[in-house]
Amino acid sequence: MSKEGIKQKIKRVEETIEIGPLKLESGTVLPNVSLRYERVGRTDLPVVLICHALTGNHQTVGTEDEPGWWNGFVGYDSPVDLQQYQVITFNVLGGCSGSTGPASKDRDGREHRLSFPFVSVRDMVHAQHEALLKMDITHLRAVIGGSLGGMQTLEWGVLYPSFMDQLFVLAATPTLSDYGVAFNRIGIHAIEQDPRWDNGDYEKSSDVKGFEVARMVGLVTYRSPSLFTNRFDREEKKNRDDGRPYLQVESYLRYQGEKITKRFDPNSYLYLLYAMNGHDIGRGRGGVKKAANQIQAEVIGVGFTGDLLYPPGEIKTFINSTAKGYFHEIETAFGHDGFLVEYDKWGPIIRGHLAERSSLHSNG
Repeated sequence: MSKEGIKQKIKRVEETIEIGPLKLESGTVLPNVSLRYERVGRTDLPVVLICHALTGNHQTVGTEDEPGWWNGFVGYDSPVDLQQYQVITFNVLGGCSGSTGPASKDRDGREHRLSFPFVSVRDMVHAQHEALLKMDITHLRAVIGGSLGGMQTLEWGVLYPSFMDQLFVLAATPTLSDYGVAFNRIGIHAIEQDPRWDNGDYEKSSDVKGFEVARMVGLVTYRSPSLFTNRFDREEKKNRDDGRPYLQVESYLRYQGEKITKRFDPNSYLYLLYAMNGHDIGRGRGGVKKAANQIQAEVIGVGFTGDLLYPPGEIKTFINSTAKGYFHEIETAFGHDGFLVEYDKWGPIIRGHLAERSSLHSNG
């Protein structure tokens, strides 16, 4: 069969799964939890679970008309090859792309908004685990995620140590640094102090200008200073009549700030920032080192040079503390966002480790 013929036969399903009540870390019980998910590939193949980042969603592969956020990394003859694996991605608990969260509706048809309880990264993973069991999936070949997705990946390894063979942790550390928390706090403050946020009861996301500010602040941390310089080089955008300088980099940030309000919910953004701030796999477990000792899976860590939020050195230190760990550092100008681009640089690492593990399975 031709390459195009094989690609056309790769099945993609996008559905919602009901998992019923879920007890959160806080002790609160969410009575009716549902998760939106994408499932791509033959259902008799080994399962790779992918966890998305802060403003991502379950559409990892997507469609031809609307490619997903990791299309190219996952696909036909890609690093995660859909001829060899099936891939499942859930929209996180607390998200706003079809899963239960602040923007979803309660039994009375009203949005939860701030009545929705706080959720942690561990809660997100517990919800995904319940969903997989509902789908009769009791083992994963691998869990892969970057940033918030990497936090989930780490929690998967501690909460359900025998559930998977491999963990791929991209641009994420076992705890969020104070530096990362500080930038998240600026974003949280910008939203919560915007009077148009109205204590979470805004009419439209686009009304909340503090949300735009939060997104702009985040974007500055996601990429390296050299990338901003090389891309914009103080180029002026000549659309002002008052004589004040207005540069392309300013226009870019304003555009990205406005863009996020068209596809994401400000309350959900807040909840996920709070969840990231609370990320610490050592919390309640005697510290990071003891938590790392609970991980049974092979752990592959990938760090990206210039990542301000999750320095490669910190990832390496953690990976070296695990029983079966491998660390790779990728040279890139993209900084933290390196895990979303330049698949040719780091994709072969993922492919290689997956293939090596698959070989062990086939021989053993």
